[in-house]
This record gives sequence, C-alpha cells and structure tokens, in this order.
Amino acid sequence: MKFRGGYSIAMAGCPAAEVEVAAMPRRLLLPLRTPTLYFSQLHVTDGQHVARGQVLARDAALHGVPLLAPCSGMVEIEALPGHLVLTSLHRCGIDDRHGLASDEPALAVDEPLHISREYGSSGMLRYKLLSLGAWQYMRDSLSGLVAAPFDVPQAVIVSVLNTEPFVARGDVQLSVDTPLAAKPGGVHHNMLTHFTRGLEHLQSLLEYQPIYLVLPKGSSQLGEQVREAVRGYAFIKTVEIPQKYPLDNFAVLARALGLKLRGQAAVWGLRTEGVLAVDRALTVAQPVDRRLVAIGGPAVLEPRHVSLLPGYPLRELLKGRVDESRGPVRIISGGLLTGRAVGQWPLQGQDSEVGLDSETSGLTLVYEQKEREFLSFMRPGGDRRSYSRCFLSALRRPPPEGLTTGLRGERRACVTCGYCEELCPSGLMPHMIHKLLFQQELEEAARLRLDLCISCGLCSYVCPSKIELAEEFRRAREAFEEEQRAEQELKAGEAAE
Repeated sequence: MKFRGGYSIAMAGCPAAEVEVAAMPRRLLLPLRTPTLYFSQLHVTDGQHVARGQVLARDAALHGVPLLAPCSGMVEIEALPGHLVLTSLHRCGIDDRHGLASDEPALAVDEPLHISREYGSSGMLRYKLLSLGAWQYMRDSLSGLVAAPFDVPQAVIVSVLNTEPFVARGDVQLSVDTPLAAKPGGVHHNMLTHFTRGLEHLQSLLEYQPIYLVLPKGSSQLGEQVREAVRGYAFIKTVEIPQKYPLDNFAVLARALGLKLRGQAAVWGLRTEGVLAVDRALTVAQPVDRRLVAIGGPAVLEPRHVSLLPGYPLRELLKGRVDESRGPVRIISGGLLTGRAVGQWPLQGQDSEVGLDSETSGLTLVYEQKEREFLSFMRPGGDRRSYSRCFLSALRRPPPEGLTTGLRGERRACVTCGYCEELCPSGLMPHMIHKLLFQQELEEAARLRLDLCISCGLCSYVCPSKIELAEEFRRAREAFEEEQRAEQELKAGEAAE
C-alpha cells in the first residue's frame, strides 16, 4: 500500500491509558442530534417509564437507527430543548464502584418475517445489530454516514488505529479487561477475545467479501498481539499503515487498497469499538449502551479515558477535571482537528445543560486565547512546534505543545508554500483549489477533485496564512452538490414534460 501525506501531531494533554468508570449521574441528557444522526421520530411519550435498551427515538432518514435508553427510568420530552431527559434512573447494567457488569438477561429482539424471507439469516443478524445499537458503528467509507444495513458491501475495513489526537484509542479499548455482561459473578475476560469473536460475527454477515484489518506499521505491542490473535483467520487480510493522521481514514484506506468508492458497492468501515459492539450484540444480546470517551487537551488536569453512558451531563463529567488557572476553556466534542465546539468552561446559560451524544468518543479542552501575545514575532520559538521549520524548535525535538484557540499570527493571503499539498492524504492541491474558490470558479475547483477531500483539517492546521481551508472546502462541496441536485431535478422535470 502506498500513502502520501499525513502528519504526526504532538500536543500536550494526551489521555492516559487507564480507564475510569464514571459514577452514575442523577439524570441523563440524551441529545436528539449528533454529528451524523437526527433522532426525529419519537417512540415515547412524556412521563413514560422505559426499560434499558428500549427504543426512545429513531433517525427516520438514515435506516431507522435507534436511540436506546441506557437505563431504566422516566422520560421527560420537553425538559431540555434538543434532548430527551431520563430521570429516576435504575441500575444500568454496571456496578458504579468496580465497573462490573450485573447479570442482565439477554434482550429479546423481534424477528420480522419479511427480513428473514428476503435476506435470510445474515439479514436477521444485521437487524439484530441495528436493534441493539451496534450498527451505528458501521460506516460507509465514502460518506462517513451509517452504512445501509441490508446492502452487500464490496469489502469491510476494520482499523484498530484512531490517529486523531484526543479521541479514544484502539489500544486502550483492547487493553482494558472488562466482564462480559451475561457471565455470572462478573468474570473478567480479555478484550482481545471479544475483538476476535466480533470479527467472526462480522464475517458471518458477508458472503465472499474480504475483511481488511488495519494495524500499525512497525513493531508495537498492539500490532503484535492483534496479529497473533487473528493468525489462521483465512477471511482476514492484515494491512499495516504508518501511524500518521489521517491515514486511518476509511476513504483513504479504501483508495490505497484499490477499492472503488463510486459506482460500485459500498465499502464498510468500523473501528475497535465497533467490533466490540458487534460481539456484545450478537454474543450476549445486550444493547450497546456504554462509550469509552477520551478527555484530553492542555486544559485537562488529568487526561484520561472514561467509561460512561450516552447522555452523561457535561457539567458533571468535567467538574474537577478542568484547569481554570488560565481563564475560560473551550470544550470541543471530538478530536483536535475535526471536533465541534459545544461550550465554554465554566458552563453558563444554555451551555450548562448539555449531554454527551451517542457518537462522542473524545472531549478536547483548550484554553481560550483572550489577549494578544506581545511581540510574539520576535521570539525564536524554541518551544513551538511548526511544520514550516521556521522556528528554533526545528533544531531540536520540542516537548508536546500546549494548544490554545489563538491563531498565533494574523490571517493573510495564500503564500503558495505548498505545505497543504505535501500533507494532503487525498493528493489534492488545496492552495490551488482555494484560489479558484476565491475567484468563484466552483466548477474549476471541482475539476481538481474537490470531491476527494475528507475534511481531515490538516491543510488548515499547517497553513502559515491561517486560512480555514477545510471549512471553505466543506461549504464549496455542499454548494456544488446542491447545484448538481438542482440540475438533475431540472432534467427530470423536462423529461417528464
């Protein structure tokens, strides 16, 4: 496999591998919107008591992906805008002190006859994964959205890597021993066993399509252990990649493997937590109702991974974890480069009441830069990392850098340095596309394969002119797609006449 671009980002605040089990909150605040899902179709009423694993709402526009109740409790629909609030929480399948799963019975899942007749046993397994919340982890490599459950893919890519800073890492997912929910007495099992069994379940969903297992290139304990665990699995093809962001992106991987993402069957992609979710749903018929969230960044007192329930109140989760000595802190849901701002600590007003959505895998906390850095341009930059190598730090290896929201410079016109082109994993020329978009030449920018942009944000990160290239390209792609839809509708209307 040949890759181009990518970058190893070193920032202060990397979460430790130890996993903390969050205490049960007083209530859960379940967002109806996530970065890719919108649970618009409610299945509950105000004041209704629900059981753990019960469907609260569905994304009617995206395969009916369900929002499940992580706990037994009572639903409040209008208590918080944009959320379903769950109160009067009962035991949620986990002991608060030790993280030991309670002996929960397997959940019964309806078996619609039409799915069995049309798709057979494989279709029923996929329906079970959808019903128990595990299918949410299966993504279409091209769009990044939840894959169509009953389509036949051309291949499946499984990555144990997650190279974006400050999101839950695959090695942490596999290094933590945790009990299998249905086993009596909370007997601990190695997560690698769950992972390999999840791969076996995944293979049962397919016919002859290959499963590509992506491992870190070079010698590493993670790679060696996983490679040994899958030895002898004929249906798995192992692939090694450099540990650079974002070479583990599913679209980048699919193209490097020679898979076609347009005009053919989809390529499915899922990470370590997705394979573990498949195992949980199909082995013990338990809902996937916990997430491992990395809390990192320079503004975190003790960066770490936390096991918690979706809907966990952000205020309760971050209390006592934030370094407030340098003023306000920006809270970003997701990783360093692709996350979205969800509030500012200390939380106030509407921001004070928000819960973690069912897709959150990391929280990044950075200091708000409120004041200008006086004569910053005169400093040699011995402690400042830069891809441009224009600081003193280029002569030595500086420690991981503390990130703030400051630009560290002023916005200016593109200087055609070519850094964005060097790092782009899709082989684009972002500086050329930027200039065409500035001139309102949308079609010309499209000819330079703007559609291949994966929105990784590397071009924006290294740009010395502080140009928000990733956001500019996202808006341009949306505008181009809207133009294409309008043209197709016009042609369809003319043909109908």
